[in-house]
Amino acid sequence: MVTYLDAAATTPVDQRVADVVLHWMTAEFGNAGSRHEYGTRAKRAVERAREYLAGTVGAEPDELIFTSGATESNNIALLGLAPHGERTGRRHIITSAIEHKAVLEPLEHLAGRGFEVDFIKPGPSGRVEVEAVMERLRPDTLLVSLMHVNNETGVIQPVADLARELRTTATYLHVDAAQGYGKIPDDLVAPIDMISISGHKIGAPKGVGALVTRRREDLDDERPPLEPIMFGGGQERKLRPGTLPVPLIMGLAEASRIFEDERAQWQAGAEEVRSRLLEGLAGVRFHVNGAQEHVVPHILNLSFEEVDSEAFLVTLKDLVAVATGSACTSASYTPSHVLTAMGLPDNVASNGLRFSWFPAQVDGLDVAELARGVEKLRRRG
Repeated sequence: MVTYLDAAATTPVDQRVADVVLHWMTAEFGNAGSRHEYGTRAKRAVERAREYLAGTVGAEPDELIFTSGATESNNIALLGLAPHGERTGRRHIITSAIEHKAVLEPLEHLAGRGFEVDFIKPGPSGRVEVEAVMERLRPDTLLVSLMHVNNETGVIQPVADLARELRTTATYLHVDAAQGYGKIPDDLVAPIDMISISGHKIGAPKGVGALVTRRREDLDDERPPLEPIMFGGGQERKLRPGTLPVPLIMGLAEASRIFEDERAQWQAGAEEVRSRLLEGLAGVRFHVNGAQEHVVPHILNLSFEEVDSEAFLVTLKDLVAVATGSACTSASYTPSHVLTAMGLPDNVASNGLRFSWFPAQVDGLDVAELARGVEKLRRRG
């Protein structure tokens, strides 16, 4: 049986979540925009979910809108803030060179509209330091966008510290929290202006997420001045129009509750899997990519010496399901832009493999067999 080690790409829907989703698809199927009883019950349920989810990051309910996931949330945050930058002449944006494509590509679009995008490389640690960001700050800096947890290396970025520094400026902070939401909750309670959340990394269905837009007392108690990038219906403060997917929203709230209740158990299990992998592969030559003192317990990025990552995927596909990088770019055979930006040697950057897991999914993992498979690949050259 193939062991699934690609939880950073997606997780299976928890059965308890699936039951909730099915209930709101069948028994309670009303449109939250309808004014009759069916719609009223749906709307009340959505508002309960909104209140709970906002509370998980220390936000108010009206500071959270529902989206289809972190990619859409990122686009609304980045493209929606652009008109304010154009009106005020603040066209400078700071980000890192290791962001997900869901941030890099919207910023590439803004560069074509006259914005100056400043990319910070993190070095071999994979961690962008607060000082490096603050040194680039200018009077015309509109926005800093820095991910919470890197999706390839698992390295945690200092977003909470950065939020506190930027709070004394007029520069907004956006955090793509797709990989960190639910797992490192304290970081996201910090005064971050905009947070993108994804459901399918924590056992919720694909196709649902959220964007938090937090008020600032020092900026007239206003949220970031976003403008819509889609139109039609006026739902979600006119920033995300369209019929609310009530079953998915309820699934996201349920998955978040489960994760909050079981986080300590999950973390202990994830760390145990990590130890099993590192100990079981100790006899195999590999490079661990990213500073391990700043990493989440469920992601491990390895480059095996003299082993081609594509050959690994093909040859060991009946043993483990892993990735060469982000699921959005893993179909490409180009070296990881994350590992390249970290300044790692070509043979390391081009052969990185991401192992990521939910503890309950790896009971059948045979690390000894995995190590033997790597050695066979090395001997084949």
